[in-house]
Amino acid sequence: MPDDREMLRAFIERQGVHEQPPDSSDPKRALTLMAIRTVGSEDRVVGAARYIATGSGAAEVALGVTESFRGQGLATSLLERLAGAAAHNGIRRMTTTVDPGNQALLEVLRRSGFTLEERAEDGGVEIDLAMMPDADARARAEMRERLATCASLHPFFHPRAVAVIGASRDEGSLGYRTLHGLVLNRFQGPVYAVNPKADSIGAIPAYPSMSDLPGPVDLAIILVPKQHVAAVVDDCAAVGVRAVVVITAGFAETGAEGRERQAELLAKVRAHGMRMVGPNCMGLLNADPAVRLAATFAPVFPPAGNVAMSSQSGALGLAILATAEELGIGLSTFVSVGNKADVSGNDLLQYWEQDEATDVILLYVESFGNPRRFARIARRVAMQKPIVAVKSGRTHAGTLAAGSHTAALAESDVAVDALFQQTGVLRADTLEEMFDLALVLGSQPLPGGRRVGILTNAGGPAILCADACEGQGLEIAELPADVRAELQTILPEEASTANPVDMIASANAEQYARCAEILLGSDAVDALVVIYAPIEAAQVGPVEEALEEVVERTDAGKPVITCLMGEGGRGQSRGLRRGLPSYVFPEDAARALGRATAYAAWRREPPGVVPTLDGCDAESARALCRRVLAERGTSWLTPAEVREVLTGCGLPLLEERMVTTVGDALAAAEAFGYPVVCKLVSATIVHKSDVGGVRLDLDTPKAVREAFEGIRSAVAESDFDGVLVQPMVTGGVEVIAGATEDPVFGSLVAFGLGGVHVEVLGDVVFRVAPLTDKDADAMLAGIRGRKLLEGYRGQPAVDQDAIGDVLLRLSRLVDEVPEIDDLDCNPIVAFADGCRVLDARIHVRDPAVRD
Repeated sequence: MPDDREMLRAFIERQGVHEQPPDSSDPKRALTLMAIRTVGSEDRVVGAARYIATGSGAAEVALGVTESFRGQGLATSLLERLAGAAAHNGIRRMTTTVDPGNQALLEVLRRSGFTLEERAEDGGVEIDLAMMPDADARARAEMRERLATCASLHPFFHPRAVAVIGASRDEGSLGYRTLHGLVLNRFQGPVYAVNPKADSIGAIPAYPSMSDLPGPVDLAIILVPKQHVAAVVDDCAAVGVRAVVVITAGFAETGAEGRERQAELLAKVRAHGMRMVGPNCMGLLNADPAVRLAATFAPVFPPAGNVAMSSQSGALGLAILATAEELGIGLSTFVSVGNKADVSGNDLLQYWEQDEATDVILLYVESFGNPRRFARIARRVAMQKPIVAVKSGRTHAGTLAAGSHTAALAESDVAVDALFQQTGVLRADTLEEMFDLALVLGSQPLPGGRRVGILTNAGGPAILCADACEGQGLEIAELPADVRAELQTILPEEASTANPVDMIASANAEQYARCAEILLGSDAVDALVVIYAPIEAAQVGPVEEALEEVVERTDAGKPVITCLMGEGGRGQSRGLRRGLPSYVFPEDAARALGRATAYAAWRREPPGVVPTLDGCDAESARALCRRVLAERGTSWLTPAEVREVLTGCGLPLLEERMVTTVGDALAAAEAFGYPVVCKLVSATIVHKSDVGGVRLDLDTPKAVREAFEGIRSAVAESDFDGVLVQPMVTGGVEVIAGATEDPVFGSLVAFGLGGVHVEVLGDVVFRVAPLTDKDADAMLAGIRGRKLLEGYRGQPAVDQDAIGDVLLRLSRLVDEVPEIDDLDCNPIVAFADGCRVLDARIHVRDPAVRD
């Protein structure tokens, strides 16, 4: 923009440099990032970083920061972001020359974490930076981001004072309810009402504007009409407000005009150095007794606890708060993010990661703004605190226009499942399931294994529980003889001491307590499910008290889950009862325990790594794809181009020869040796078998001639580019691997059973690129037909390491070559000693204009 160029030019001149900013709108040629500070109505550039491409994956870089902002991490932040943009645009090396006296800049470059070479050159220090930061550098960058984010969110949850702008005397208005909620729930600080048309609201004095308030304010809640919100933000900034919650609607959720209004609001908020929750939200709360912040119009203030939650839906947020209170689930904090124009779920995850009051995180998500950042943050957070997410929008994506098997199989929701599985996030299908998980995760230790003990006074429910546990991958523990003998001394002769332990209907509180203590003390049991079907309602209290006392006294570090059947109705028997999670039906208890156990197992595993792959030349592949786009635009690569890309990345392709005449086909067959395969080559026909374009097991020259002529006559001349001749491969197991571009999540890598049956069986798993070694192993283990890979009915096991290597190389390729939006290797034939790619297609599209 012209204004940006003028600000940049002025900044460069203030640095004592006399040159013009580069004039390019193509980030592949040049890019400048600026840090802008707004003071009053004036915008000034206080830091800038730029690169200018010099060819062959290299660029010159320049970096500068105003003197008053040096030493605050701004230069490092600009360099990190510039390097990320450079790498995305194909730049692998950046060079610059630094004055030897500029030790501050030299230290920034040396501590950047990028591989650095420096040498004296004509009185200066020439720096060469490789755009691949090491692990320590990435960790430092993440720590800086986390600290900055947490500091910026602190005023939302621990404000010294709160102002309600748009507070109203109308008891039915949101402005009245929000102010009333702050006062009624005893916020531990001053609360100010701002309304230019009222002297007071109830017993609370009202002030005409923010500048009239008697003291400083950290948090402002804005409930004025949408056309006045921007001006109110200016007023807040003028008196030092650091955080705003915009409850007002009428922004991006309403259409193009609203999106523009929201963009202008966000620019203003950021220019003032503030943070914003919303707009179009229901506010937030902090239930900490030392804070008691109810910055929301919700009528419910839940009990304090260790569960934090974010909701993208305000209406659901109201129901969620009511349900949490009903179930006895205590909250640490709750945020309705609304349109999440500024503060997002990713920011909140980083805040809750360090929040000592939060042990469990619940998310209701309608959309992802930055899935890659979510994946990076969620994977780190989930290693310490469980994240449970409900993602709405499980719709079936239209696949009729899909260009490959991989794209056709990648429905809209598979990316979400893949992302959650890779990051350890527990996905709940319903809000009810989310709360079921919160009950156990928020109140019980994680199980150390999969062995479950079941204690009951009713055989039928115990059998249902055992079946459900095994369906969740849990094991019904086999109790040792000494444990069973000890149980027998407590229970009547009719009772069963096998697992499930059936104490029969007459079991009392003392028997429950003693048996539970024995089972919790056994090394054969990792978790305990207690089922109680009371004969009389009066018996429930003593049993619950006995179990509570045993759990506290034994402190076994094992989860205990209860199921009170037929006790007072569903609403009364489900929830947190005496510190123990209670469920109505045994299947619910088993499901929650199974998910918690799977999560615990995920946490115990070592984290995956994105491996270094020898012989994977993604840079040359990207150059080829860019050349194709420049010459032909969006298109499928030719077989020769596909082969160049895939072999350059180390994939094991079957030898082949493209021919356009019968004579050449016969020559190729003779060279390979019979039998051979003939396949149609066409830039317009994707599924060759649909038009008779694949002929197998051709064992004579006559068969080859007939196959070639049959393929050529089966399609129009404009659809015929030639025929591929390959040796006929027999044996092995056919699988598929590929990648397709999701408009939100980026590249999805697929693996499953191959051949023409792939879409019929649908036995395919997806993960979001880039894959770790752990992801590749999980994909191989995740298909239903994995026994075919392990050896089945006398067939040898295939080389799964070779398949995993193919997946990792495809992941590296599509991650570093964003021009590839569809890649299909189908089939790949896996053998005991390796695998071969028999057929592959690659589609390219300019990522800058991708829908």
